[in-house]
Amino acid sequence: MPDIAAVKAALAAQRIETPSWGYGNSGTRFKVFAQPGVPRDPYEKLDDAAEVHARTGVAPKVSLHIPWDRVDDYAALAAYAKERGLELGAINSNTFQDDDYRLGSVCHPDPKVRRKAVGHLLECVDIMDATGSTDLKLWFADGTNYPGQDDVTARQDRLAECLAEVYARLGDDQRILLEYKFFEPAFYTTDVPDWGTAYAHCIELGPKAQVVVDTGHHAPGTNIEFIVAFLLREGRLGGFDFNSRFYADDDLMVGSSDPFQLFRIMHEVTKNGGLDPAANVAFMLDQCHNIEAKVPAVIRSVMNVQEATAKALLVDADALTAAQREGDVLAANAVLMDAYATDVRPLLRELREEQGLGPDPVVATLRSGRLERVASERVGGAQAGWGA
Repeated sequence: MPDIAAVKAALAAQRIETPSWGYGNSGTRFKVFAQPGVPRDPYEKLDDAAEVHARTGVAPKVSLHIPWDRVDDYAALAAYAKERGLELGAINSNTFQDDDYRLGSVCHPDPKVRRKAVGHLLECVDIMDATGSTDLKLWFADGTNYPGQDDVTARQDRLAECLAEVYARLGDDQRILLEYKFFEPAFYTTDVPDWGTAYAHCIELGPKAQVVVDTGHHAPGTNIEFIVAFLLREGRLGGFDFNSRFYADDDLMVGSSDPFQLFRIMHEVTKNGGLDPAANVAFMLDQCHNIEAKVPAVIRSVMNVQEATAKALLVDADALTAAQREGDVLAANAVLMDAYATDVRPLLRELREEQGLGPDPVVATLRSGRLERVASERVGGAQAGWGA
């Protein structure tokens, strides 16, 4: 049976990165819904992230998105984060919101547009230098809507060429995290549609390029835990973006629609060494909170990941291995189901109290009065949001 002290130690050491855009206004493609108290600049986003970390104890990193989080002095922003017990995590590029990118960015047929896109990516590496970030997160909306619109193979050549230039600019401790998405906004072909395409480009680039798996970026029925296990085996899982979905990339709170899938993923992560710091997997929430209060939603999401991780750590590995070796299908499945059926909330409450934290982080932040205070303080100025 699992050692409870070891389980607690693994949970205490877990790190979950939160996204700056998760604290801003967001919505659907039709409407962005504003909420009181939403941050007006990256500094206030860090204040909200600090609240999440203070309540959970496991969320010390914050991803930035450029240009959404552009500031004049990135070193000062990093220093501000440090003062609040945080550090800046991945720098996420944006090559999908300019009019020039209507037909793509790094895969665009016009070399001037590709040059603009690469220039932005190189700017993001400059920001990494200033903030101490080690991860450049790349997701491209590039693709085509109609057969014959562009040369599919040529677009892959353009992608490879642009990636190679950015890769050559990386420092010794920096890396590219290449994300994929099987559709949207392109509906006929997507230039990085799946883990295999991302993996192939990363192999071509070299060891400082790794794949990001996003829960929402797959066709229905895709076995995401297999992809996670394979990439961990290959040493190419650079990051995992947590969210949940019903249809496509809905960016709902992780574990809200299929907590069993989250458990299955975390089982593969834990048993394949994905929680080991040496594996260097960046576990990040990639969510937009449209109708729910943002800080409590981020906290709840962190707690959902913790619960799935705790259950995965409680899997009886010896019993599972024995059943698998004997070909006992029912027994092997029962081992997993027993762990999944375990109520781990008392264990996590106990761990938080041992760490000097409130047993229920959501309740703690709601009772603190902070939400009301920031709503009264953050008046005037332009609220942060992704601009739809």
